[in-house]
Amino acid sequence: MVTKDEIIAFLKTDFPQFEGTVDSVGDKSAIVRQKITHAHLRPGGTVSGPTMFALADSGIYVAILGEIGIVPLAVTTNLTINFMRKPSATNDLVAHCNLIKVGRSLIVGEIYIYSEGMDEPVAHAVGTYAVPPSKS
Repeated sequence: MVTKDEIIAFLKTDFPQFEGTVDSVGDKSAIVRQKITHAHLRPGGTVSGPTMFALADSGIYVAILGEIGIVPLAVTTNLTINFMRKPSATNDLVAHCNLIKVGRSLIVGEIYIYSEGMDEPVAHAVGTYAVPPSKS
């Protein structure tokens, strides 16, 4: 299987718009982190929805890469997110992703996003990725 370092190297070269960091990958799961800056905030000092959405999407992608290897053309087909409480404007967001089903053509994952230091999640997402057919 692919290592955390291989995934980080792939993201750096092939997915440079990924702003987060990979804390861990393995066993159908991943933890990714987003440092929050002023650019991620909405008026009123809350983290923007697009920032949390991107973190959820990235988290499931990293978990998938950790499970099936580097498959650049695995793509999001659906992602639903529920914003549950206001995250901290100064602490990192941390996304915990678990893959629920890993099929040959579709992979489903669930993501809980936490504001570092808070016990309750700030968002919950469920996403589906399509995996291109293997050339075997």
